[in-house]
Amino acid sequence: MNSHLQNAFLGSLVADAVALPVHWYYNTSALDRDYGELEGYLKPKNPHPDSILWRSSYSARNKNGEILHDQAIYWGQREVHYHQFLEAGDNTINYLLAIQLYRSTVRTGRYDADAWLDLYIELMQTPGWHHDTYLEEYHRAFFDRLASGEAPGNCGIDDIHVGGLSAVPALIAALDALQDGPPQVDSDIVRQHVALTHRNRNVDQATLALARMLETIANGATLQEAILKHGTAWVGKRRLEKMASLRDREIIGNCYSPACYLPESFAASLCLAWKYADNFSEGVLANARCGGDNCHRGAIVGSLLGAATPEIPSYWLQNLKSMERLRCDTLDPIFTE
Repeated sequence: MNSHLQNAFLGSLVADAVALPVHWYYNTSALDRDYGELEGYLKPKNPHPDSILWRSSYSARNKNGEILHDQAIYWGQREVHYHQFLEAGDNTINYLLAIQLYRSTVRTGRYDADAWLDLYIELMQTPGWHHDTYLEEYHRAFFDRLASGEAPGNCGIDDIHVGGLSAVPALIAALDALQDGPPQVDSDIVRQHVALTHRNRNVDQATLALARMLETIANGATLQEAILKHGTAWVGKRRLEKMASLRDREIIGNCYSPACYLPESFAASLCLAWKYADNFSEGVLANARCGGDNCHRGAIVGSLLGAATPEIPSYWLQNLKSMERLRCDTLDPIFTE
């Protein structure tokens, strides 16, 4: 594998795991009160003061739509942490799916959209495969459509959330592992995959931009050169330089919303990646400390910083629980593809 693309995938997993306990905190004073300076992986805890599970609902039409399993009892309750049963250094559900995408692509030697949809459906319908309490809107909509009789290929929705990019670094890394020669990202396959669940123009454009940035870095460019080459439709050089002079929570919180919606969340992520282009650890920590949808911004911030660093610091990988999940020569202890 190209080390840049391998580190991009690992960087996205690290960024998600760092952000996990403070995911969707919009009150940064509460974030600081509950988790302090946040210097590494931490276990999430209740109560979560900004949780919206109390006003969230999902009812499966039939067994084909059943994806909440034993977590359903927490929906409708106040101050429940979205990831309450995960451990320090764990990954949230979108990244667990990204890992399975990586494993299945490498183990079979190819990417097949229909095969992935079959695997996605079986994973999500398997009780105990995941322990996340909250599932994003696109999962719920997909399985509601599936339960109503739609074919899997027709169950994706027009979803504008940045979480749609969670699997992009994983698929790029997996495809790279299957080829020889200089790094070359098949952006058509990556976009096709994302469109299975996120049929949205902004998500598609962000997917293409991220794929091209990672390919550019893998072929020798710096992170900032890659952003200038493929990201100026989202944020220009002058603004990037201005943002880099600000405090992190001014960038995300004042200048850009910490929420999940594209295109703003993508631009905000590029600003953080630009600012911390030479410091992977400080960059993923800054992303987490800004709160909001930091787990899913991590797909961008973590992958770009990971691709740009010669080596991800050992602490992050030694304590990342998904390192064992990434072994493609082993069977999943909960589910076998």
